[in-house]
Amino acid sequence: QVQLVESGGGRVHAGGSLRLSCEVSGMTAWINAMGWGRQVPGKQRELVATMSNDGTTNYADSVKGRFTISGDVGEKKVDLQMNGLEPEDAAIYYCYSRKLGRDYWGQGTQVTVSS
Repeated sequence: QVQLVESGGGRVHAGGSLRLSCEVSGMTAWINAMGWGRQVPGKQRELVATMSNDGTTNYADSVKGRFTISGDVGEKKVDLQMNGLEPEDAAIYYCYSRKLGRDYWGQGTQVTVSS
């Protein structure tokens, strides 16, 4: 089993910042990527930031320049620094990991952005 635990969600005003953290435990061997996704009711979950085990990062266009993923996939810890938050960023944010071609998700943490 792979367990992912997120922390750091909350409520901010538009333009504010939040930092999310994720740690993975359990059977973590062969995890080769981690990241963050988000989901709002009625829409599909989308990946917003990923980091591979060589440190390569990728971002969704909607968050480029505002969000930064950091951490170490080998250490099974990643953070997501979110700056310049907009009401459209409000969602449940989920930590993500990929192991042997299978995706694993955390329970999620709520991010609320008020205008």
